[in-house]
Amino acid sequence: MSIDIKTIDYIANLARLEFDNKDKEKIVNQLKSILKYMDKLKEVEIDGVEPTLNGIETKNVFRDDVIKPSLDRESILMNASEKKNWCFSVPRVVE
Repeated sequence: MSIDIKTIDYIANLARLEFDNKDKEKIVNQLKSILKYMDKLKEVEIDGVEPTLNGIETKNVFRDDVIKPSLDRESILMNASEKKNWCFSVPRVVE
């Protein structure tokens, strides 16, 4: 793919961005460098390499779910200043 000022103008228009000519030249050079590196990666031999999600083995660090009895409502609502139907009652903030 050829990257030039016209390509940068097109991409910038799609992204609703504006660049001055100095920045456009810099972007052209950076994108050319990125594409050159991508072409280099295409040369890497990958036959027989298994696809992976992670480069290192991971394990689940979460604890097992254990069913325990809940707190009783009376002790939870004991210090509530306002309660209604066994729930906390708070002032309305949205009209």
